[in-house]
Amino acid sequence: MRRKILLFFIFLISLNLTSLYAQDILLLKNGNIITISGENIMGGDILIKNGKIARIGKNLKAPSKAKVIDLKGKWVMPGIIDSHSHIAIEGGVNEMGDLIIAEVDVKDVINPEDINIWYALTGGVTTIHTMHGSGNPIGGRGIVLKLRWGKSAEEMIFKGAPRTIKWALGENPKQTNFSRQGKPRYPRTRMGVEASIRKIFEEAKDYMKKWEEYKKALKKRKKGPLPLPPRKDYRLEVIADILKGKYWVHCHGYQSEEMVSIMKLCHEYGVKLVSFEHGLEGYRITNELVKYGVAVSTFADSWAYKWEAYHTMPHSTALMVKRGVLVALNSDSAERMRRLYHEAAKTIRFGDLSEIEALKTITINPAKILGIDKWVGTIEVGKDADLAIFSKHPLDPYTICEMTIIDGQIYFDRAKYLEEMKKKEKEAKKKEEKGKKI
Repeated sequence: MRRKILLFFIFLISLNLTSLYAQDILLLKNGNIITISGENIMGGDILIKNGKIARIGKNLKAPSKAKVIDLKGKWVMPGIIDSHSHIAIEGGVNEMGDLIIAEVDVKDVINPEDINIWYALTGGVTTIHTMHGSGNPIGGRGIVLKLRWGKSAEEMIFKGAPRTIKWALGENPKQTNFSRQGKPRYPRTRMGVEASIRKIFEEAKDYMKKWEEYKKALKKRKKGPLPLPPRKDYRLEVIADILKGKYWVHCHGYQSEEMVSIMKLCHEYGVKLVSFEHGLEGYRITNELVKYGVAVSTFADSWAYKWEAYHTMPHSTALMVKRGVLVALNSDSAERMRRLYHEAAKTIRFGDLSEIEALKTITINPAKILGIDKWVGTIEVGKDADLAIFSKHPLDPYTICEMTIIDGQIYFDRAKYLEEMKKKEKEAKKKEEKGKKI
């Protein structure tokens, strides 16, 4: 009960903070700015107008009606982007009722009141890719969200972001290590997983051909009865759109051999395979990843939690980056999401990446993987004012996220939040004491 009350207070406070800081012009002064796109600006200013970064420099003058915040040497970086998450989804992330379930859509079940959105904001996360699980060779469709806490599901959707679809290889879709009641579901092997994808592709090609023939028949018709259209199939509609390049494929996979195999299959069918999710053995196939232009969205140092996740090492991310692979670090966890900046720091300890290369794995790299890099991922004039402000350098082990800004609006302010919480605690204590007297 106490937890529910606390979550309710957090919700009310965050709404209050959002309305408190709703403004068209904001000037952040005296911050150490990590632009990602260029050199750091020590003691710099950022002018924000109508949700966009208007100017970056030093000693900028505040326009009239601007709210000015003196950062006093705190560090500013682009808002953190998590390219692989499962938060803000209502009712589970896996549709296990069938083998191929491309027709289902996470967009239909966005939960804007998921408290994990608030927790993510406390760690400087501004954008997430929330997606279907890995129980199917071709799973459901995902969606890119801006974490506009307090807004509706529709208002959280990142406008302009390409639509995505989740695939999965290996143990999860073949399910030989999972207990199932009744008859086991096909496939039960890794080769069966790939075969099921190829099979549905061929069905979709036939489906598209039937619709093309129907449309041609309609154009040629002058007299007589109308030709009958093919039966509408929502699953094959989505698969057809995958073949047309309308969906960006994010494929769960661990083993290098099956990753190479699925890259060849996608190349054969002209499918836009954007990234491997997890991709723990990606360091073994960097030449192939570069050749096919496939990125990897991975963990910094999480492995050995199942058989196919054993053959990797903490240096994997750095090895892939140094060999030209586009790599992002993701959470896959509501808890890990709050400290992705610590995850980025591990790539310096394991692999000796530079500070900027490390920070790119949680900013511009995931932005590129999600197709949103023209709006977010760096601090540049004209881009969305999505920023994370830290007490120390973001890679310092003792740093704390002090403020999170999305579209120029402050959605998390640690100082204000703590102040509000103290007020609420005092009010609750007074009520409790008053009740005891009565």
